[in-house]
Amino acid sequence: MAHVIVQVNGRPYTMQCPEGEEEHLKELAELLDAEVMRVKHSVGNVGDIRMLVMAGLMVADRLSEAIQRIQSLEEQVAGLREAKTAAQIETQALEEAFGLRLDAASKRLEALARGLGK
Repeated sequence: MAHVIVQVNGRPYTMQCPEGEEEHLKELAELLDAEVMRVKHSVGNVGDIRMLVMAGLMVADRLSEAIQRIQSLEEQVAGLREAKTAAQIETQALEEAFGLRLDAASKRLEALARGLGK
């Protein structure tokens, strides 16, 4: 495990993370610190624990919105896949019908040509 010192609300915190995840942990700490600063500017100093809880809730709210958006997009993708499959089936059916009509027209033309040749 790696040790990383992150800053949140101007205070250092030593955290552990898997090797290679240090930069990601620092980015997460920066995200949390930015939320803490937004809370601090919005409501002032309300105590570290309350400020961290409020910032955590704000991050959780954004995460919840992102999850809902992802689910909505996944539903749209599923709908588009279904529409694509339906369009492919319809295209295949139209191609088959067109082939049958073309074959029938070809046979009629051949019969007409034979009739004209007599």
